[in-house]
Amino acid sequence: MAKGRAQAITLYGEPVLHQPCADVTDFDRDLARLVEDMRASMRAANGVGLAANQIGVALRVFVFDVPDASGEKHKGHIVNPVLQPFASPATVKDTEGCLSVPGPHTELRRAAVATVTGFDVEGRELTVTGDGYLARCLQHECDHLNGVVYVDLLSGRRRRKILAEAGLSDR
Repeated sequence: MAKGRAQAITLYGEPVLHQPCADVTDFDRDLARLVEDMRASMRAANGVGLAANQIGVALRVFVFDVPDASGEKHKGHIVNPVLQPFASPATVKDTEGCLSVPGPHTELRRAAVATVTGFDVEGRELTVTGDGYLARCLQHECDHLNGVVYVDLLSGRRRRKILAEAGLSDR
């Protein structure tokens, strides 16, 4: 497959970011092209993860290129991801940001380990489990596909502050 084309990143407040995305039903060339465009868009924006709705496509797909807690890099994509119930109650508070809320970062508590099941672009089942920033990314991107942006998980005051720093308004 040819390299994808970077697309504009959708910003907080656009409706596509605030509603659940549809399941992918066709594992075809168009899906493969979307994944390549998402990878190109993520790289162009210096991101570590990107959900399809962040480039205006309301489908359940995300890409990632992020290290785990040991520093090992993980790259891939997941179609129709399902975040599995957390096996451990352990959580970690760490810094988080988002390409759709450009600029500011803030601390947010997330599960220390996350597992996502889904499919690759050819429809083969896959499972990704990670800790560190990989776990954070898996949870963050699944939230996106459910219509939740990380600032939605903050208190109203903190959300408004982060959005103001990014030059965005609360919806």
